[in-house]
Amino acid sequence: MANTYTQLHIQVVFAVQNRDCVIRNSWKNELHKYITGIIENHNHKVMAINGMPDHLHILFGMRPTQSLSDLIQDIKGGSSKWINQKGYVKGKFSWQEGYGAFSYSKSHVDAVIDYIKHQEKHHRKKTFVEEYHEFLEKFEVDFDKRYIFKPVEYDVEL
Repeated sequence: MANTYTQLHIQVVFAVQNRDCVIRNSWKNELHKYITGIIENHNHKVMAINGMPDHLHILFGMRPTQSLSDLIQDIKGGSSKWINQKGYVKGKFSWQEGYGAFSYSKSHVDAVIDYIKHQEKHHRKKTFVEEYHEFLEKFEVDFDKRYIFKPVEYDVEL
């Protein structure tokens, strides 16, 4: 798109169906690379990706050539299919419906990258539900607590 100039930094957060802790360290990096490929094939730029056994954070620079919901649908659908084809989980893998998406100015990007890279450290002090509530409150997003994820305990053997 000629004469279109944007600077859109989006962090998305989404969870495994039922918040099952099934993303294993043995294939986590491969999953991140696969998802990075999906995003970059749509001409967006991944800046950071990491997560925990039950959820994922991605920060990317978004081009205005695609809707956010279409991109997330491609990420979740493509990665679910890939995980199932690889046989990484017992039964059928899927991501939970919905996601959180938060925009950042360029001045905040380095801090968000650092936050995403150190997910394991953050979750020693704070649960995913606490983290997610903080995002929603910080960004003044109205939400219904009935639809927020239920807490789970992480298996340290992951």
